[in-house]
Amino acid sequence: MNIIKLFLLFLMLFCFFPFVSGQEKKINGMSMVASRSLIDQNQAKELKQTGSNFIAVMPYAFMPKADTPQLFFDNEQQWNGETLGGIESDIQTLKTQGLKIMVKPHIWVGSGTFTGKIAMSSEAHWKAFESQYKQYILAFAQLAEENDVELFCLGTELNSFAIQRKDFWCDFITEVSTVYSGKLTYAENWDSYDNVGFWDSLDFIGIDAYFPISEERTPSTKNIKSSWFVLKRDLKAFSQSLQTKILLTEYGYRSMDYAGKQPWDSSREERPVNQTAQLNLLKGLHESLWDEGWFAGGFLWKWFPNFNESGKRHQNRFTVQGKRSESYLKSFYSRK
Repeated sequence: MNIIKLFLLFLMLFCFFPFVSGQEKKINGMSMVASRSLIDQNQAKELKQTGSNFIAVMPYAFMPKADTPQLFFDNEQQWNGETLGGIESDIQTLKTQGLKIMVKPHIWVGSGTFTGKIAMSSEAHWKAFESQYKQYILAFAQLAEENDVELFCLGTELNSFAIQRKDFWCDFITEVSTVYSGKLTYAENWDSYDNVGFWDSLDFIGIDAYFPISEERTPSTKNIKSSWFVLKRDLKAFSQSLQTKILLTEYGYRSMDYAGKQPWDSSREERPVNQTAQLNLLKGLHESLWDEGWFAGGFLWKWFPNFNESGKRHQNRFTVQGKRSESYLKSFYSRK
């Protein structure tokens, strides 16, 4: 009788707590583009049907210049889906579908300047900017806490800010933790994640994973996996050095020729459509990383709730909607 009880206890632990067997569920995430209006249940259901278990919602703040301490957020000029009220409504709608949430704040700098170049010219300007940044992030951290959000990202691709102001970030992480009790990460760009000095204070090493993979027009899955073999070795070593799992806070490829050459390219220049390149690149990444124990999962870039209104514009861009990669992703995510 005791043996039977022990067996049943082991079976219960194995079924309900997959980390016991080393098979912790991966984050099969999707980055949801903010829209002018709030999402509805049908749009949330479509996201659920992708096989995703996590959705990244992305509030935005705006800076006129990368070297001027002016940061604006939650104002009337923004789309509804970028504001405090809009983000909260979308979170609640997504949660009715059983989806988990990452709140991932972004900054948009005037003229499309890369956020990694945000840097102030004086200590006074740094202090002013940091004060505004705190206000922005803490407002959404409080919202995340009030809505039982599972994961919060402290910022996105702020390399110069993160490196030059490490002491600020270490104190800031502690401050955010007094407001928000869930898991924390930060999203650094693929070419500078190893320069960030505060990963040991976070639950995940967040990387926006636009690593160059191939210079071929349509790379094969085999060649893509060969490229990831080298990258994977470095990522694993970095993860193990900090005893912290790596999370791809963004990953994805455009459906165009040479999509693996400069995956970060988001220009609106028209390029030849190539759905096979996108499909192979996603397969190669998934097959290389998703079964690794040091790897937590990732958020695919990106998904438009109102895609039917703008689908023609995205034939050679990042979204998988209406492409061969969409059915593949649903199959892959549903298995992992």
